[in-house]
Amino acid sequence: MHVLHTPLSPHSRSRPWLRRAWFAASVALASMAHGQTTQPSTAPATPAAQPAANDPPPPPLAVQVNDDKLTLAVTRAPQIYLYGTLDADAPNRIEAMIRSGRIRAGSDIYLNSPAGDLAAGAALGRLFREAKMTTHLGVPRRNAQTPAQPREASCQGACALAYVGGLYRWAPTGNDHFAVQAPGDAPKIAADKGELAGYLRQMGFDPLLFGVTSHSSVDRTVWLSGDQMLATGIANNGYLPPAADYALVSGAPQLTLRQTSRDGERRITLLCKPDGLTFTAYYMLGQDRAQRIAARANRSYLEINEQPTLQGDRERISAVDQSLVISRPMPLAELDPLLTAKSMGAWLSDKGGNVRYGFTMFLDAVRNNLKDYGSHCEQAARASTAKS
Repeated sequence: MHVLHTPLSPHSRSRPWLRRAWFAASVALASMAHGQTTQPSTAPATPAAQPAANDPPPPPLAVQVNDDKLTLAVTRAPQIYLYGTLDADAPNRIEAMIRSGRIRAGSDIYLNSPAGDLAAGAALGRLFREAKMTTHLGVPRRNAQTPAQPREASCQGACALAYVGGLYRWAPTGNDHFAVQAPGDAPKIAADKGELAGYLRQMGFDPLLFGVTSHSSVDRTVWLSGDQMLATGIANNGYLPPAADYALVSGAPQLTLRQTSRDGERRITLLCKPDGLTFTAYYMLGQDRAQRIAARANRSYLEINEQPTLQGDRERISAVDQSLVISRPMPLAELDPLLTAKSMGAWLSDKGGNVRYGFTMFLDAVRNNLKDYGSHCEQAARASTAKS
């Protein structure tokens, strides 16, 4: 474990789209309206007031690197804590640590910063995305080199911009709290809205979610719960949105749904033939692990809308290359409920029934692909009937 107070360089769930639209509208209205800070009942207490003008400047962002053998054995990735004020030079120092290998690509980044330079937050976010970092909220570990810290983390304004740069972004839990703006940010946003809007679009977000509008002139802090962050896509808890591919396999329509997660790729294929549908799930875990789990498995089942269905024993479970594979034949009558489901997944349990392995994929991002696939299956069924 290393704590680095680096010196300054000389250079200085309703439908997700509806929830995102609602939240964006609420932030935009908040930015245009005069009023006091809003704080939903699920939000933590209001942070301490900003320092007075005659107070000394806050210390720059500090770094704690945890990459010891025990940490890596438990978490599989270094844990990097960034805490304090996000100063303008912080991106230069963090970039130097990444280039030197002191902070490794793919690390877990834990943020705790209640205020800072907005441009620096965006620059950090770009570094995080380039290095495929995973962002969280969290306070540094206690040790002799780290000053006493509050037990809960706060991420506001510049910190929020840095947070969304994470490729994978975990929603806060417990008393940690997140806000898209910090007190005093509104005039800065108004002065630099073009650059900030460009950054947010580059990261895949509507600038309205962060109050970046032409009317960003009045401070309005909106605290978000973990559920709200997941609903708006600000957090993804380790999963990128699924994507879909369509192909003909020996004349039969096949839809492939792919989702990349931090622990591997998940894939579902739907193969539509005149005599029925084949549902196959691939869970990429690595060859050795997939073989071990397949050998221990006793029962497998599909989930539609997170409800078990089509349960069976182990004959439909196998390990193929790097993946654990679960396959099921389904009657064509099950196609419509499958294509209109909010989620689908595949799971298996071990012989004791106490441990299960598998995944669930939420489908809103590929809804149009599912509709198109249903049409292809219907056309294939009509063509087959006409031939017979």
